[in-house]
Amino acid sequence: MTFLQLLIIAVVQGITEFLPISSSGHLILIPFLTDFPDQGPMIDVAVHVGSLLAIIIYFWRDALGLAKGGFATIGLGDDPLQRRLFLWVLVGTIPAVALGLFLKLGGFLEGFRSTDLVATNLIVYGVLLGLADRFGRQEKSFEDVTLRDAILVGLAQALALIPGTSRSGSTMTAARALGYKRVEAARFSFLLAIPAVAGAGLLAVLDLAEASVQMQADALIAGVMTFVAAFLTMAFLMNFLKRASMLVFVAYRIAMGCALLYFF
Repeated sequence: MTFLQLLIIAVVQGITEFLPISSSGHLILIPFLTDFPDQGPMIDVAVHVGSLLAIIIYFWRDALGLAKGGFATIGLGDDPLQRRLFLWVLVGTIPAVALGLFLKLGGFLEGFRSTDLVATNLIVYGVLLGLADRFGRQEKSFEDVTLRDAILVGLAQALALIPGTSRSGSTMTAARALGYKRVEAARFSFLLAIPAVAGAGLLAVLDLAEASVQMQADALIAGVMTFVAAFLTMAFLMNFLKRASMLVFVAYRIAMGCALLYFF
């Protein structure tokens, strides 16, 4: 791959991963809108790992708290709140991991790389995001998460394995429908991504170990550039949601989906 292609992939991933507009959907569209060959799922996962590092560093206090909760779960420390949050995040991760393994081992992932599927999901889940954000209460914070909330948002995260859905979009939609404040819905979404994306990253590392040196280098470069773009985008979104609704993202999703159905 050329450096320009890796740069475009990294910037697109870094921006769209945390905005509720579907990063995987946009990554799939790159080959259709340019002369570049399809980058393939391995590079897609590599840039998601770059996004993961951005989450951990931006939310380092929350990430550290979840780590403490993990240690407390196995008897190393005593922090009831962090232990509960860690367990609920873990529970919320199970649906995405289970479905992801099923799709990967069954060889179904390549079948999802379709512009029609991306366009339809952009529109459908965009409408759902708009409804949840318009009518959802603004009461809860991440510390209020319950087992039921973790399961429901986790199921929403699993749906995002289908391109065009948006992991952040589907989880924020579920969180807003459950009454979480906009900023807290985004925070919940990002922290829930840590174990899920880490699991996908582990599978990518196993695949990369058998890949060519050039592919390994491409994945590393794309991941680093994605980290920079993702960190800046996350900082923008968290500040944006303090003073605005998600309407602009809803409008973008619907317009993008309609355009794709018309042109492709």
